[in-house]
Amino acid sequence: MVLGADEKEKFRALMRVYERFSGCRVTAYCLMDNHIHLLLEVPPMVVGGLSDRQLLDRLSALYGASSAKVAEVTQELAEARQRVADGVADEEVVARIHARYTYRMHDLGEFMKGLLQRYTQWHNGRHERSGRLWEDRFKSVIVEDGAAARAVAAYIDLNPVRAGMVEDPAGYRWSSYGEAIGGGPRGQGRTARAGLVRAWGAHQGMEADAGLWSERVARVYRAVLMGQAAERTRETIAMDGSGGREVLRKGMAAEKARRLQALAGEDGSVSAEVPLATVLRCRVRYFTDGAVIGSRSFVDEAFAAGRWRFGPRRRSGARTLKGGAAPMAQSLWSLRDLKKGIT
Repeated sequence: MVLGADEKEKFRALMRVYERFSGCRVTAYCLMDNHIHLLLEVPPMVVGGLSDRQLLDRLSALYGASSAKVAEVTQELAEARQRVADGVADEEVVARIHARYTYRMHDLGEFMKGLLQRYTQWHNGRHERSGRLWEDRFKSVIVEDGAAARAVAAYIDLNPVRAGMVEDPAGYRWSSYGEAIGGGPRGQGRTARAGLVRAWGAHQGMEADAGLWSERVARVYRAVLMGQAAERTRETIAMDGSGGREVLRKGMAAEKARRLQALAGEDGSVSAEVPLATVLRCRVRYFTDGAVIGSRSFVDEAFAAGRWRFGPRRRSGARTLKGGAAPMAQSLWSLRDLKKGIT
C-alpha cells in the first residue's frame, strides 16, 4: 500500500500538470492505496497546430513559467521567427522546434509515460529507493461517450466505497467526485467538476464547464452513486442453527443510502435500454479488460479500424457481455469476449 495521503496529493498535482501540458483531460479518477483509475479524454491536436504562445504556455505548465527551459525555448522561437522574417529560413525551422515537444501531446501513451515516470522519480527520492515502482504497464480500454462513459465514471468514483474505505464517495478526497464536492469553488475542485460534466454529457455536446455542475450534473450523479453505495448483505445459518449476516459488498446502511438517493431527486437513468443503476450492480472485468466498451456500432467501428490486430477467423467486432455483466447485454458491447472469471 505505497500510496499514502502525501503520495496521493503529489500524484494528483502531477496529473493536473500533465493535463495542462498534454491537452488531455481527466474526466474521472480515483487514487487508491496501491493502484489508480483514470477516465481520460484524448482530443486530437488542434487543426494547424499550436501557436508559439500556446506552446510556451504548455511548457510553462510542465516546467514552470520562470524555468530555464521555458526561457530557452522562448529565445529559440524568437530567433527562428526572426530568421523567417529576414528570408534566411522557412517555417520548417519553427515547426521543428514545436515538434520536439508536441509529439508528447494529445497522446494516451505519452501522457501515462510522462505522468508515471515523473511520479516514480519523486516517490523514489522521497522514500530513498530506486528502480521500478509500477508492477505492469497500464491497461487501457476505449470508452464511448454516453452510457459507457457515465458508467465507467461512476464505477471509478465508487471504488473507495467498494473497498470499505468510506461509506459515502463524497468523503474520499482523492477521487473525482470527492474532489468535486470538497474542493471548494476554486482550484482543483472546479477542475474535477468540469471533468465530471464532460464525462456525463459529452454525447449531448456538454463541454468541460464547471458552471454546468450544479445545474445539470450534480444531483443526478449523486443519485446514481447513492443508488450503489448501500452495503449488501445476506442472511446466513451456522451449523448450530444460529443466524447471522454476511457482508457481500461494503458501503453505507441501505436505508441511509435510499434516503440520500431520494434527496438527490433523480433516478439516474441513462436511457430506456440500460438504467445506470443496473450497470453499476455489475462489478465487471469489462471495465478494465474489455479493450473497447460502447454501443455495438462503436465497437464494430473500432474493430474495423484495427482489423489487422485480429486473426482471419474473426468476422465481427462487438461481443455480448456475459457473466455478471449480462444485464447490460444488448445495451453495451465489448471488443473482447471475456468468457471466464467474469464477476
